[in-house]
Amino acid sequence: MHRLRTCAARLRPTAVTPGALRTFQPFRCYAAPVAAEPFLNGTSSNYVEEMYYAWLENPKSVHKSWDIFFRNANAGAPPGSAYQSPPSVGVSLSGLSQAQALVGAQPNVEKLVEDHLAVQSLIRAYQIRGHHVAQLDPLGIMDADLDSCVPGDIITSSDKLGFYGLEEADLDKVFRLPTTTFIGGSEGALTLREIIRRLEMAYCQHIGVEFMFINDLQQCQWIREKFEKPGVMQFTLDEKRTLLARMVRSTRFEEFLQRKWSSEKRFGLEGCESLIPALKTIIDKSSENGVESVIMGMPHRGRLNVLANVIRKELDQIFCQFDSKLEAADEGSGDVKYHLGMYHRRINRVTDRHITLSLMANPSHLEAVDPVVQGKTKAEQFYCGDSDGKRVMSILLHGDAAFAGQGVVYETFHLSDLPSYTTHGTIHVVVNNQIGFTTDPRMARSSPYPTDVARVVNAPIFHVNADDPEAVMYVCNVAAEWRATFHKDVVVDLVSYRRNGHNEMDEPMFTQPLMYKQIKKQKPVLQKYAEKLIAEGAVSRQEYEEEIAKYDKICEEAYNRSKDEKILHIKHWLDSPWPGFFTLDGQPKSMSCPSTGLNEEVLSHIGQVASSVPVEDFTIHGGLTRILKGRATMVQNRSVDWALGEYMALGSLLKEGIHVRLSGQDVERGTFSHRHHVLHDQNVDKRTCIPMNYIDPNQAPYTVCNSSLSEYGVLGFELGFAMASPNALVLWEAQFGDFHNTAQCIIDQFISPGQAKWVRQNGIVLLLPHGMEGMGPEHSSARPERFLQMCNDDPDIFPIITEDFAVRQLYDCNWIVVNCSTPANYFHVLRRQILLPFRKPLIIFTPKSLLRHPEAKSRFDDMLPGTHFRRLIPEEGSASQNSAGVKRLIFCTGKVYYDLTKERKTRGLEDTVAISRIEQLSPFPFDLVKAEAEKYPQAQLLWCQEEHKNQGYYDYVKPRISRTFNNTRTIWYAGREPAAAPATGNKKAHLVELERFMDTAFNLDAFQNQS
Repeated sequence: MHRLRTCAARLRPTAVTPGALRTFQPFRCYAAPVAAEPFLNGTSSNYVEEMYYAWLENPKSVHKSWDIFFRNANAGAPPGSAYQSPPSVGVSLSGLSQAQALVGAQPNVEKLVEDHLAVQSLIRAYQIRGHHVAQLDPLGIMDADLDSCVPGDIITSSDKLGFYGLEEADLDKVFRLPTTTFIGGSEGALTLREIIRRLEMAYCQHIGVEFMFINDLQQCQWIREKFEKPGVMQFTLDEKRTLLARMVRSTRFEEFLQRKWSSEKRFGLEGCESLIPALKTIIDKSSENGVESVIMGMPHRGRLNVLANVIRKELDQIFCQFDSKLEAADEGSGDVKYHLGMYHRRINRVTDRHITLSLMANPSHLEAVDPVVQGKTKAEQFYCGDSDGKRVMSILLHGDAAFAGQGVVYETFHLSDLPSYTTHGTIHVVVNNQIGFTTDPRMARSSPYPTDVARVVNAPIFHVNADDPEAVMYVCNVAAEWRATFHKDVVVDLVSYRRNGHNEMDEPMFTQPLMYKQIKKQKPVLQKYAEKLIAEGAVSRQEYEEEIAKYDKICEEAYNRSKDEKILHIKHWLDSPWPGFFTLDGQPKSMSCPSTGLNEEVLSHIGQVASSVPVEDFTIHGGLTRILKGRATMVQNRSVDWALGEYMALGSLLKEGIHVRLSGQDVERGTFSHRHHVLHDQNVDKRTCIPMNYIDPNQAPYTVCNSSLSEYGVLGFELGFAMASPNALVLWEAQFGDFHNTAQCIIDQFISPGQAKWVRQNGIVLLLPHGMEGMGPEHSSARPERFLQMCNDDPDIFPIITEDFAVRQLYDCNWIVVNCSTPANYFHVLRRQILLPFRKPLIIFTPKSLLRHPEAKSRFDDMLPGTHFRRLIPEEGSASQNSAGVKRLIFCTGKVYYDLTKERKTRGLEDTVAISRIEQLSPFPFDLVKAEAEKYPQAQLLWCQEEHKNQGYYDYVKPRISRTFNNTRTIWYAGREPAAAPATGNKKAHLVELERFMDTAFNLDAFQNQS
């Protein structure tokens, strides 16, 4: 109140205009200036009363316009006519005493104020809750908000007027409209009856609008204008005919498939055929606004229809998918037809502009594709310099049950406004069947609508009856305009039904008998809309039937062509093609990888950048000063630790023009305070510096970004980013390796089998901190056994060793799994990821204690030209010079190597025990393991790991090492015993376990009796 009065007092007094009650008006003489607009928008009338009483005492204490208003109102002027401009005062009250004025005027003024307040409240009620009574269900039997009660402040009968202190007699009174509504159009005042009618037309018909929770006035006003203005939902004859043609294609496509393949699953669109014109409307309007590329993700319902009639994939390519005898021409297992994606560049016939449409392939984990789409969209925006999302956008389709039930939906929404993850607005379209598979929505969600999760980011939600194609078209136009105007998310909720069961083979009457009795009687939306247009005279019945015949003919011709298809080319279904990447001068690239080493000058230069602050007058933390000095000392000594090795790998790729993106929880500093890629000025808030962007004037940009506290959503996002281009290194780091548990769906459904299912390569890198260090079961294991179990190399086949074996093996695998023990090897494997002639996901189990281990350092010599990633690091100590005398060869991987070498030295066994590190676990280095073991023919072979026996690497490496020697040499085990949890939470127990398996590893007589 104080702020309002102070603000008003500073304004220059102006005359009141005919909208006196609607104008922000200070008063010249009155001690407490007030504004009429706030009081009419729902604040108390005390200010007006206070001013009125002041006027009674001294008419000159208020502005002259209010003096006239109060005089006329006192004389009995009806509401809306009490105001007159100062020169035209026609009522003389000179002979009226102040007491008489008080008695006669007070009730009239108070009633006037109260009535206007009531009307304002009524308008606001419709804006807030009108969607609850909108006619959204095409079947007329369901409540979209799961509540049959009508809000008490929505006028459904004259009885409810009493809630607002109004009476039936007030219905024909004229009320001025506040600035917070557009129902009046150009009219400033309407009767109460007309106000209610227009509010019902705007908010209670086939469109329900949720937006009043948005805390931005401009955005709210924008939406009000789109839905409240009289006559906004008008369409031209051409628009109606186009809409009908699109409905014909959508409907007849499904009917064609049903006729030809009645016993096949296709997850058809029947019951929500208006989805196709909805999507096409969004794309048309977006193209008109300058969008050149649209990336889409969707579940399987209606997918084939979208491919055919939105993306415009050749119908014969879709139809041939139904042939069970079709052979796969491409490698991999392939996927079912309603999971495949598509990429197509074509002319948009409405705007005559080129547009690229991409529908992402996805598994049946319905919403898992959401963050993947967002990541790919972000990447395309990044590569084309689209910093505000005007050229590239995403559309996400959802089912109602999944939208409400899947947590990744929230995770994806939560990324929508984060600087390094925003795609500047996504249009979400919910195909609301009002049912899950067989689950009633009342059992499937606690929120009124399935779309309520979108409220968390202030996204407007437009509910629309899907059996009203024109309402659908209008809402989709508004959604596209919203995204183009505000670059924020928006939701279109197509309230529909599912004519068949979950799939065409399912019987829905088992669980929803009443609903499906109504559905059987429901007239198809195409028929209803065609009859409407014929009745209007927009089309003739003959034109309608000709449109149907035309599309049926297209389908028949495509069906006949599809019979000639004997081979399925999955590559025709790619959603993210990489043109030109797999060839060089028109020929396939050779299966080779150049050296991943660098000149010493480059290493030194990157090391100097890593140990400096390239911005003037920038104050860093004292502890960080010591870290940078330590880096500089290492560079002078030609050595690197883990953080500096990573810095050199990433920095060198940037220098070579490769974009690097590192994302995850706290990656800027690093969970273990080792990385420090983003420096923070200690004296200036939010002033930061990324030294890696100062390596070379012509370098590629480096993006390093702390993510939200999400694994599922963010890993999916980075996977999508990596899909867009092969010429980028995209890394996702888990805070601890264990935390990838909650991103397992992305790993299992997209990363591990992605190439096999969709012939789609991806070079994403997963950095998973791993190691048993007494930190308990939740901060120890990245679960290497899971990744190794999903590797596709065969343990029973010893491969043919050829000159290009190492690279060919990588090409044949589904992903690469490594556990590096040296900074140099980490450096090489990151650079190799880009220098390979193909892309595979790379899983790296990264260290924690080794980040600062004095022995876990590498020399520049290990990183110079001619050096490579070492798949296996053999014994290089004194034991290698005494191979005949070696009694035990220990194979291991990762951090445990340093525990083993320390124990070996303590026991004085450096000449009799050899230790070899397998750095690349998958694909397995059969050739190097064989050569290393053959060097020590008298030695026992032992696998040692710090993980429990039923976890870690043992079950993976044992059969492969055994096969290497045709089972003629036994491979023994030393490590922790089997356990349910990945690590103990007791430090003492941890040390006891370590001591115990070290005893086993170095007791040379341990396995004699068993041998």
